[in-house]
Amino acid sequence: MNQRDLIQKSFYTLTAVVILIAFWYLLSLILNTPALPTPLAAFKSFFELFTSELMSHLTISFYRVGVSLVIATVLGVPLGLFLGKNKRADEFSAPLIYMTYPVPKVVFLPIFLILLGIGNLSKIVLITLIIFYLILVTTRDAARNLPKEYVVSVKSLSANELELYQHVYFPACLPAILTSLRLGLGIAMSVLFLVETYATQEGIGYFIMNSWSSLSYDKMFAGIIAMGLMGFLLYLLLDACEKVLCSWVHL
Repeated sequence: MNQRDLIQKSFYTLTAVVILIAFWYLLSLILNTPALPTPLAAFKSFFELFTSELMSHLTISFYRVGVSLVIATVLGVPLGLFLGKNKRADEFSAPLIYMTYPVPKVVFLPIFLILLGIGNLSKIVLITLIIFYLILVTTRDAARNLPKEYVVSVKSLSANELELYQHVYFPACLPAILTSLRLGLGIAMSVLFLVETYATQEGIGYFIMNSWSSLSYDKMFAGIIAMGLMGFLLYLLLDACEKVLCSWVHL
């Protein structure tokens, strides 16, 4: 990215932030309720609490989401590539995927809490399960729809199965994989908030709900700001990965 593009992107980001804060400020004036503090009060609380309380909760939440994304990717990408490449395996597994994919995985939260405990493991497993299906289906469809000419041309060079995955299927499906990760991140953040409101005293979701229950609305919005910034930074990280790993897309 050249300096001009960087300045332009920074300008667009700053403009979006200003619009959101202005809308928030106007809404707080119109509603005139303690439940919706002004941006100034919320950001003041955010900076006051960042090192004392928010940082520890953010660290736990970031760990849960980060580990879940990594595990879901490591499991979902190879399996999706395999199913997309092998028609018979795809046909055999399709009924199982179609029957289990639409089931809302959050209904298994009580079961995971009983079987895996109330610590990080049950939360990571639930988030991983949800993201895994999204990555699996997206990767499988991308591999399934790969133009046959790509495969034939590499096969003509005496490429084996592993080399086909390495030099054809994975690079061709990588943009779709990263797109599924971005979509999965948004879902993961939503599920993270849910799982951190049950049987835990750690995580930014717990901090937000605990502040709400104690009527500390400025602290609650400080937690919302922190959660939004965490998601934004993770999105920037995925965008940076795409620019490095899929440089040909941005030519």
